[in-house]
Amino acid sequence: MKRAWRMSLLIGWLIAGAVLTSRAQQQDVTYLDPEKAGPDYAIQGEYVGLLGSEQQRWGCQVIALGDGKFEAVGLRGGLPGDGWERGMDRVVIPGERVGEHEAVFRNDKVELRVRDGKMHVRYEGEDVGALEKVQRKSPTLGAAPPPGAIVLFDGTSAENFVRGRIVEGNLLAADCESKQKFGDHSLHIEFRTPFKPFARGQARGNSGVYVQGRYEIQVLDSFGLEGRNNECGAIYSIREPSVNMCFPPLTWQTYDIDFTAARYDDQGNKIKNARITVRHNGVVIIDDFEIPRGTPGKDPEGPGPGSLYLQGHGNPVVYRNIWVVPK
Repeated sequence: MKRAWRMSLLIGWLIAGAVLTSRAQQQDVTYLDPEKAGPDYAIQGEYVGLLGSEQQRWGCQVIALGDGKFEAVGLRGGLPGDGWERGMDRVVIPGERVGEHEAVFRNDKVELRVRDGKMHVRYEGEDVGALEKVQRKSPTLGAAPPPGAIVLFDGTSAENFVRGRIVEGNLLAADCESKQKFGDHSLHIEFRTPFKPFARGQARGNSGVYVQGRYEIQVLDSFGLEGRNNECGAIYSIREPSVNMCFPPLTWQTYDIDFTAARYDDQGNKIKNARITVRHNGVVIIDDFEIPRGTPGKDPEGPGPGSLYLQGHGNPVVYRNIWVVPK
Protein backbone atom coordinates (compact mmCIF):
# COMPACT_ATOMS: atom_id res chain seq x y z
CA MET A 1 0.00 0.00 0.00
CA LYS A 2 2.83 2.34 0.98
CA ARG A 3 4.69 1.47 -2.21
CA ALA A 4 1.61 2.20 -4.35
CA TRP A 5 1.17 5.57 -2.61
CA ARG A 6 4.79 6.49 -3.33
CA MET A 7 4.41 5.41 -6.95
CA SER A 8 1.28 7.54 -7.45
CA LEU A 9 3.04 10.50 -5.83
CA LEU A 10 6.02 10.06 -8.17
CA ILE A 11 3.74 9.88 -11.21
CA GLY A 12 1.99 13.05 -10.04
CA TRP A 13 5.33 14.86 -9.73
CA LEU A 14 6.35 13.69 -13.21
CA ILE A 15 3.07 14.88 -14.75
CA ALA A 16 3.31 18.26 -13.01
CA GLY A 17 6.92 18.61 -14.16
CA ALA A 18 5.96 17.79 -17.74
CA VAL A 19 3.16 20.39 -17.67
CA LEU A 20 5.51 23.08 -16.32
CA THR A 21 8.14 22.20 -18.92
CA SER A 22 5.55 22.38 -21.69
CA ARG A 23 4.37 25.79 -20.52
CA ALA A 24 7.93 27.10 -20.35
CA GLN A 25 8.63 25.80 -23.84
CA GLN A 26 5.46 27.47 -25.14
CA GLN A 27 6.47 30.82 -23.61
CA ASP A 28 9.78 30.61 -25.48
CA VAL A 29 8.12 30.13 -28.89
CA THR A 30 9.41 33.09 -30.92
CA TYR A 31 8.88 34.21 -34.51
CA LEU A 32 11.01 36.75 -36.38
CA ASP A 33 9.49 36.36 -39.86
CA PRO A 34 5.81 37.18 -40.55
CA GLU A 35 5.79 34.62 -43.38
CA LYS A 36 6.62 31.86 -40.89
CA ALA A 37 4.54 33.08 -37.95
CA GLY A 38 1.51 30.89 -38.68
CA PRO A 39 -2.25 31.45 -39.11
CA ASP A 40 -2.75 33.23 -35.79
CA TYR A 41 -0.38 35.99 -36.84
CA ALA A 42 -2.29 36.47 -40.10
CA ILE A 43 -5.52 37.11 -38.14
CA GLN A 44 -3.87 39.35 -35.53
CA GLY A 45 -3.79 43.06 -36.32
CA GLU A 46 -5.84 46.24 -36.61
CA TYR A 47 -9.29 46.66 -38.15
CA VAL A 48 -11.30 49.84 -38.68
CA GLY A 49 -14.57 50.92 -40.30
CA LEU A 50 -18.11 52.29 -39.92
CA LEU A 51 -20.87 50.32 -38.21
CA GLY A 52 -24.63 50.54 -37.84
CA SER A 53 -27.25 52.80 -39.35
CA GLU A 54 -25.50 55.81 -37.83
CA GLN A 55 -22.19 54.75 -39.46
CA GLN A 56 -20.31 55.04 -36.20
CA ARG A 57 -16.55 54.63 -36.51
CA TRP A 58 -14.95 51.73 -34.65
CA GLY A 59 -11.48 50.30 -34.48
CA CYS A 60 -10.50 46.85 -33.28
CA GLN A 61 -7.13 45.39 -32.28
CA VAL A 62 -6.91 41.59 -32.41
CA ILE A 63 -4.23 40.09 -30.14
CA ALA A 64 -2.98 36.53 -30.72
CA LEU A 65 -2.51 34.57 -27.48
CA GLY A 66 -1.28 31.22 -28.82
CA ASP A 67 -3.03 27.95 -29.74
CA GLY A 68 -5.69 29.74 -31.76
CA LYS A 69 -6.82 31.93 -28.85
CA PHE A 70 -7.34 35.69 -29.22
CA GLU A 71 -8.66 38.84 -27.65
CA ALA A 72 -10.40 41.51 -29.70
CA VAL A 73 -10.24 45.03 -28.26
CA GLY A 74 -13.07 47.14 -29.69
CA LEU A 75 -12.47 50.90 -29.66
CA ARG A 76 -15.33 53.33 -30.27
CA GLY A 77 -14.06 56.21 -32.44
CA GLY A 78 -11.28 54.37 -34.28
CA LEU A 79 -7.78 53.15 -33.54
CA PRO A 80 -5.37 54.62 -30.97
CA GLY A 81 -3.95 57.87 -32.32
CA ASP A 82 -6.59 57.88 -35.07
CA GLY A 83 -9.94 58.58 -33.44
CA TRP A 84 -9.71 56.71 -30.15
CA GLU A 85 -8.32 58.38 -27.03
CA ARG A 86 -7.80 57.18 -23.47
CA GLY A 87 -11.11 57.26 -21.59
CA MET A 88 -13.27 56.42 -24.61
CA ASP A 89 -15.21 53.13 -24.84
CA ARG A 90 -12.96 50.05 -24.88
CA VAL A 91 -14.50 46.55 -25.05
CA VAL A 92 -12.54 43.28 -24.77
CA ILE A 93 -14.06 40.15 -26.36
CA PRO A 94 -12.47 36.66 -26.28
CA GLY A 95 -12.22 34.58 -29.43
CA GLU A 96 -10.67 31.58 -31.10
CA ARG A 97 -9.61 30.43 -34.52
CA VAL A 98 -12.00 28.22 -36.50
CA GLY A 99 -10.05 26.27 -39.09
CA GLU A 100 -6.93 27.84 -40.57
CA HIS A 101 -8.11 31.24 -41.72
CA GLU A 102 -11.10 32.31 -39.61
CA ALA A 103 -11.63 33.48 -36.04
CA VAL A 104 -14.84 34.08 -34.09
CA PHE A 105 -15.32 36.36 -31.07
CA ARG A 106 -18.43 36.51 -28.89
CA ASN A 107 -19.90 38.10 -25.81
CA ASP A 108 -23.54 38.43 -24.74
CA LYS A 109 -24.30 41.07 -27.41
CA VAL A 110 -21.62 41.01 -30.08
CA GLU A 111 -20.29 38.44 -32.55
CA LEU A 112 -17.20 39.23 -34.60
CA ARG A 113 -16.11 36.97 -37.43
CA VAL A 114 -12.70 37.56 -39.05
CA ARG A 115 -11.81 36.16 -42.45
CA ASP A 116 -9.89 37.36 -45.52
CA GLY A 117 -8.93 40.70 -43.99
CA LYS A 118 -12.42 41.65 -42.85
CA MET A 119 -14.16 41.62 -39.48
CA HIS A 120 -17.90 41.07 -39.89
CA VAL A 121 -19.89 42.44 -36.95
CA ARG A 122 -23.26 41.31 -35.58
CA TYR A 123 -24.89 43.19 -32.71
CA GLU A 124 -27.80 41.57 -30.87
CA GLY A 125 -28.27 39.17 -33.78
CA GLU A 126 -28.24 41.78 -36.57
CA ASP A 127 -25.52 42.47 -39.14
CA VAL A 128 -24.22 46.00 -38.58
CA GLY A 129 -21.29 46.08 -41.02
CA ALA A 130 -17.66 45.12 -41.35
CA LEU A 131 -14.24 46.49 -40.42
CA GLU A 132 -11.31 46.31 -42.83
CA LYS A 133 -7.85 45.18 -41.78
CA VAL A 134 -5.23 47.93 -42.02
CA GLN A 135 -1.46 47.98 -41.62
CA ARG A 136 -0.42 51.35 -40.29
CA LYS A 137 3.03 52.77 -40.84
CA SER A 138 4.81 55.41 -38.79
CA PRO A 139 5.13 58.69 -40.74
CA THR A 140 8.77 58.94 -39.57
CA LEU A 141 9.74 55.39 -40.56
CA GLY A 142 12.93 55.58 -42.62
CA ALA A 143 13.42 59.27 -41.83
CA ALA A 144 16.74 60.53 -43.16
CA PRO A 145 19.15 62.18 -40.71
CA PRO A 146 19.07 65.96 -41.09
CA PRO A 147 22.18 68.12 -41.50
CA GLY A 148 24.25 68.06 -38.32
CA ALA A 149 22.94 64.67 -37.18
CA ILE A 150 25.26 62.03 -35.76
CA VAL A 151 24.45 58.68 -37.38
CA LEU A 152 24.92 55.92 -34.82
CA PHE A 153 23.64 53.03 -36.92
CA ASP A 154 22.77 52.79 -40.63
CA GLY A 155 22.93 49.01 -41.04
CA THR A 156 26.53 48.81 -42.25
CA SER A 157 28.53 48.72 -39.01
CA ALA A 158 27.98 48.41 -35.25
CA GLU A 159 31.29 50.10 -34.43
CA ASN A 160 29.58 53.05 -32.71
CA PHE A 161 28.32 50.75 -29.94
CA VAL A 162 29.99 48.87 -27.12
CA ARG A 163 28.93 45.20 -27.59
CA GLY A 164 27.34 46.23 -30.89
CA ARG A 165 26.27 43.22 -32.93
CA ILE A 166 24.66 43.07 -36.37
CA VAL A 167 22.01 40.38 -36.94
CA GLU A 168 19.86 39.47 -39.95
CA GLY A 169 22.36 41.23 -42.20
CA ASN A 170 21.72 44.87 -41.29
CA LEU A 171 19.96 45.14 -37.92
CA LEU A 172 21.39 46.05 -34.51
CA ALA A 173 20.75 43.55 -31.72
CA ALA A 174 19.67 44.78 -28.30
CA ASP A 175 22.11 44.90 -25.38
CA CYS A 176 24.57 47.58 -26.43
CA GLU A 177 25.37 51.21 -25.66
CA SER A 178 26.74 54.05 -27.74
CA LYS A 179 30.39 54.94 -27.36
CA GLN A 180 29.50 58.59 -27.77
CA LYS A 181 27.70 60.39 -24.93
CA PHE A 182 25.05 63.08 -25.23
CA GLY A 183 23.55 65.97 -23.30
CA ASP A 184 20.53 67.80 -24.71
CA HIS A 185 19.55 66.11 -27.98
CA SER A 186 16.89 64.74 -30.31
CA LEU A 187 16.88 61.03 -31.13
CA HIS A 188 15.33 59.01 -33.95
CA ILE A 189 15.30 55.22 -33.59
CA GLU A 190 13.37 52.35 -35.18
CA PHE A 191 12.65 49.02 -33.47
CA ARG A 192 10.95 45.69 -34.05
CA THR A 193 9.68 43.33 -31.37
CA PRO A 194 9.39 39.56 -31.99
CA PHE A 195 6.09 37.67 -32.05
CA LYS A 196 5.86 35.55 -28.87
CA PRO A 197 2.21 34.44 -28.78
CA PHE A 198 2.39 32.41 -25.56
CA ALA A 199 4.41 34.95 -23.57
CA ARG A 200 2.74 37.55 -21.38
CA GLY A 201 3.68 40.87 -19.83
CA GLN A 202 7.38 41.65 -19.52
CA ALA A 203 8.34 38.39 -21.29
CA ARG A 204 6.77 39.51 -24.57
CA GLY A 205 9.53 41.23 -26.60
CA ASN A 206 11.17 43.23 -23.81
CA SER A 207 13.90 45.83 -24.33
CA GLY A 208 14.25 49.55 -23.64
CA VAL A 209 15.67 52.76 -25.07
CA TYR A 210 17.64 54.38 -22.25
CA VAL A 211 18.24 58.08 -22.91
CA GLN A 212 21.65 58.97 -21.41
CA GLY A 213 21.62 55.44 -19.99
CA ARG A 214 19.45 56.92 -17.20
CA TYR A 215 15.84 57.16 -18.37
CA GLU A 216 14.15 54.14 -19.96
CA ILE A 217 11.49 54.44 -22.62
CA GLN A 218 10.05 50.93 -22.51
CA VAL A 219 10.15 48.71 -25.59
CA LEU A 220 7.71 45.81 -25.37
CA ASP A 221 5.05 44.03 -27.39
CA SER A 222 2.16 45.86 -25.73
CA PHE A 223 -0.10 45.73 -28.78
CA GLY A 224 -3.74 46.14 -27.76
CA LEU A 225 -3.04 46.64 -24.05
CA GLU A 226 -4.15 49.55 -21.86
CA GLY A 227 -0.86 51.48 -21.91
CA ARG A 228 0.48 51.29 -18.36
CA ASN A 229 3.74 52.64 -16.98
CA ASN A 230 5.58 49.37 -17.63
CA GLU A 231 4.33 48.97 -21.21
CA CYS A 232 5.61 50.18 -24.56
CA GLY A 233 6.09 53.95 -24.74
CA ALA A 234 6.15 54.44 -20.97
CA ILE A 235 8.91 56.08 -18.99
CA TYR A 236 9.40 52.86 -17.09
CA SER A 237 7.74 52.87 -13.64
CA ILE A 238 7.22 56.67 -13.78
CA ARG A 239 4.85 57.77 -16.54
CA GLU A 240 2.38 55.92 -18.76
CA PRO A 241 1.91 57.02 -22.39
CA SER A 242 -1.12 59.21 -23.06
CA VAL A 243 -2.19 56.60 -25.63
CA ASN A 244 -0.84 53.14 -26.42
CA MET A 245 0.52 53.54 -29.96
CA CYS A 246 2.12 50.09 -30.10
CA PHE A 247 1.75 48.38 -33.47
CA PRO A 248 1.56 44.56 -33.77
CA PRO A 249 4.77 42.59 -33.21
CA LEU A 250 7.10 42.16 -36.22
CA THR A 251 5.99 45.63 -37.39
CA TRP A 252 8.68 48.31 -37.57
CA GLN A 253 7.99 51.14 -35.13
CA THR A 254 9.58 54.51 -34.34
CA TYR A 255 10.50 56.64 -31.37
CA ASP A 256 11.28 60.30 -31.96
CA ILE A 257 12.52 61.81 -28.73
CA ASP A 258 13.36 65.38 -27.71
CA PHE A 259 15.40 65.45 -24.51
CA THR A 260 16.71 68.19 -22.23
CA ALA A 261 19.16 66.91 -19.64
CA ALA A 262 18.93 67.54 -15.91
CA ARG A 263 21.00 70.43 -14.58
CA TYR A 264 23.48 70.26 -11.70
CA ASP A 265 25.37 72.87 -9.70
CA ASP A 266 29.13 72.90 -9.19
CA GLN A 267 28.79 70.62 -6.14
CA GLY A 268 26.94 67.97 -8.18
CA ASN A 269 23.49 68.69 -6.74
CA LYS A 270 20.57 68.43 -9.14
CA ILE A 271 18.87 71.81 -9.52
CA LYS A 272 16.55 71.05 -12.45
CA ASN A 273 14.92 67.81 -13.64
CA ALA A 274 15.33 66.40 -17.13
CA ARG A 275 12.46 66.95 -19.58
CA ILE A 276 11.33 64.74 -22.44
CA THR A 277 8.87 64.55 -25.33
CA VAL A 278 8.26 61.15 -26.96
CA ARG A 279 6.55 60.50 -30.28
CA HIS A 280 5.65 56.85 -30.83
CA ASN A 281 4.84 56.02 -34.44
CA GLY A 282 4.42 59.73 -35.10
CA VAL A 283 1.99 60.44 -32.23
CA VAL A 284 2.98 62.45 -29.15
CA ILE A 285 2.52 60.09 -26.21
CA ILE A 286 4.60 62.03 -23.63
CA ASP A 287 4.62 65.81 -23.99
CA ASP A 288 7.40 67.89 -22.39
CA PHE A 289 7.31 65.78 -19.23
CA GLU A 290 9.54 66.59 -16.27
CA ILE A 291 11.28 63.35 -15.23
CA PRO A 292 11.56 63.34 -11.42
CA ARG A 293 14.21 60.62 -11.17
CA GLY A 294 16.17 58.04 -13.13
CA THR A 295 14.70 54.66 -13.98
CA PRO A 296 16.16 51.32 -12.82
CA GLY A 297 18.28 49.00 -14.92
CA LYS A 298 21.33 51.02 -15.99
CA ASP A 299 23.07 54.23 -14.92
CA PRO A 300 22.02 56.43 -12.00
CA GLU A 301 21.19 60.08 -12.53
CA GLY A 302 24.15 62.40 -12.47
CA PRO A 303 25.83 65.37 -14.11
CA GLY A 304 27.43 65.17 -17.52
CA PRO A 305 26.43 63.49 -20.79
CA GLY A 306 25.38 59.85 -21.08
CA SER A 307 25.24 57.02 -23.61
CA LEU A 308 22.26 55.69 -25.53
CA TYR A 309 21.67 52.22 -24.09
CA LEU A 310 19.51 49.62 -25.85
CA GLN A 311 18.54 47.21 -23.13
CA GLY A 312 19.16 43.50 -23.48
CA HIS A 313 16.42 41.48 -21.81
CA GLY A 314 16.81 38.04 -23.37
CA ASN A 315 14.50 38.89 -26.27
CA PRO A 316 15.49 39.26 -29.95
CA VAL A 317 14.44 42.91 -30.25
CA VAL A 318 16.29 44.68 -33.07
CA TYR A 319 16.96 48.31 -34.02
CA ARG A 320 17.84 50.30 -37.12
CA ASN A 321 18.17 53.87 -38.50
CA ILE A 322 19.50 55.45 -35.30
CA TRP A 323 20.62 59.06 -35.35
CA VAL A 324 21.03 61.91 -32.89
CA VAL A 325 20.91 65.68 -33.30
CA PRO A 326 22.75 67.38 -30.41
CA LYS A 327 21.23 70.64 -29.21
